[in-house]
Amino acid sequence: MAIKKTEEEARRFARAIASDLSLYNEEKIVKGVTNDNLFEALSEEIEEGRALFKKDVVPELYGKNFYDRALIDILVKAKGHLKSKMW
Repeated sequence: MAIKKTEEEARRFARAIASDLSLYNEEKIVKGVTNDNLFEALSEEIEEGRALFKKDVVPELYGKNFYDRALIDILVKAKGHLKSKMW
């Protein structure tokens, strides 16, 4: 896989990783949102994705939090319809 050197590439890559997390961990995500422990419930998967992101993005872009933003957009906002203590 080629190293991501632009903000757009890094943003798309972060969203792709977060989308994969969402696709393969739906049950954990629903339970995590419902029980207000999403990041603990998915900690291993999230950190695995973070390591992949960091490995394939230039250091200047890694520090811009694209990965964390993608997690919020895809794992949290998309589950806004679920009953949760978070909201």
